[in-house]
Amino acid sequence: MTFGYQTPTQPDILEVIADLSNDEVRTPPSVANAVLDLLPAEVWTDSTLRWLDPGVKTGVFLREITKRLLVGLAAEIPDEDKRLEHILKNQVFGIAITELTALMGRRTLYCSKDASRDNSIVKMDTASGNLWFERTRHLFAKGRCTVCGASEEKFDAGTKENYAYAFIHEHGRLRYKEDHEMKFDIVVGNPPYQMEGGGGGINDTAIYQHFVEYAIQVSARYVALIIPSRWMSSGRGLESFRSMMLESKKIVAITDFPNGEDVFPGVSNEGGVCYFLWDNHYSGKARIKSVRGAEVVDDSVRDLHEFDVLVRDSRAIAILRKVISDANAFVSAFASADTPFGLASNFAGYTASRKKSDDLVLIGATKGKRFRAFVPRFSITKNRQDIDAWKVLVPLARGGTSVPDQVIGLPEITEPGAICTQTFRYFGPFADEVAAKSFDKYLQTRFVRFLIALRKNSQNTYRETYNWVPNQTWDREWTDAELYKKYGITKDEQAYIESMIKEMPA
Repeated sequence: MTFGYQTPTQPDILEVIADLSNDEVRTPPSVANAVLDLLPAEVWTDSTLRWLDPGVKTGVFLREITKRLLVGLAAEIPDEDKRLEHILKNQVFGIAITELTALMGRRTLYCSKDASRDNSIVKMDTASGNLWFERTRHLFAKGRCTVCGASEEKFDAGTKENYAYAFIHEHGRLRYKEDHEMKFDIVVGNPPYQMEGGGGGINDTAIYQHFVEYAIQVSARYVALIIPSRWMSSGRGLESFRSMMLESKKIVAITDFPNGEDVFPGVSNEGGVCYFLWDNHYSGKARIKSVRGAEVVDDSVRDLHEFDVLVRDSRAIAILRKVISDANAFVSAFASADTPFGLASNFAGYTASRKKSDDLVLIGATKGKRFRAFVPRFSITKNRQDIDAWKVLVPLARGGTSVPDQVIGLPEITEPGAICTQTFRYFGPFADEVAAKSFDKYLQTRFVRFLIALRKNSQNTYRETYNWVPNQTWDREWTDAELYKKYGITKDEQAYIESMIKEMPA
């Protein structure tokens, strides 16, 4: 009975099956096995362990776990049929994210969409077997789900699939407990990453942290999940989650992929993805691997809680320590918040020419190109105190996964009487044009952009992204050579910085 399960005679469909949606990005078997490789060898010879995948899509994790247990438990349960029956009935469990993925997962795990039929590789007591799915519900308040941020208008009770993932919603967990015991030894998988906010983009809400948090609650020992890497330094609403991960001392290992396409080809995962092993019985340092393409560019064992964010590459830590120990203040202190003058990026209430003598110059961008226009002075009510000062603008969004990277867009000096849309953040006010030019050149150095990159884990540069850029005196044209000398950056460290950061275009 197990021969076809262990040794398929056809190509593995899970290697080539297309993704169903943004939520249902398949996990290639090779990636699933890389995650499972983080676990210690003894788990594969323990017939008492209960495993859970809380976000089943294709069933690949449960299948690969079963295949490993079939090998590891051979000595304890010599009969192959009894061994497989024990594993599928007592050890592997899953919660599917949709009705369709439940059917796919059962076909993968039991070789039948109905696990109670005779054609199931092990005849289970119910049609769903141990791969459970039941439509659950969001908890809406003021038009949004209080758990995952789903829009009530878009994901109301009338939709066929409302993506109220059972594992992270109380109603779903309560329903699951009625059918299965919610106690597991090991939780593994690749859960959904975000919930659409209705407008897409910045309105989307991260939800993967909830899967991690509940996985830790229900697991007696290990958690091994694939999640976006943005939690390491950024992400709206992820501050407490980041602190928990960095300060727990329970993370044994993290494998980080700055370019998410190295894990999921053709799928954009801004900021990259990672998988990690959490051990409830562990307390100590974590092993961090950073992988680009087929190359492991960093492999180190270190404390995760030295800084408030996770520095992804250990080669940067010595440089960062020198900078922080020398600095008294950082430029984030005089960086504006988002939407600095109250005008959205798509603001259209401007004119091509000045109508009144006190109209303000407006700097914006459309289709990637900057423009200058005019708006009435009286229409601006936010940050009016900085309107008539020298400022330096920096685009909010810039950067990608390439190395070397530019990190930020080209800064722009603005004269008194100039403002900007939400496309930019401004630094200032500066006393005069000399000071503004000094800061502009400072931002363009590789040294500064390297420090920004250490906290930048997406296209957007938040105000906190500049928390490690030290303040200077704005009376000269700063160069990399001066900054390297000031902070004692060695030749090898300079070469490393310049390998990661490219020259700013003219």
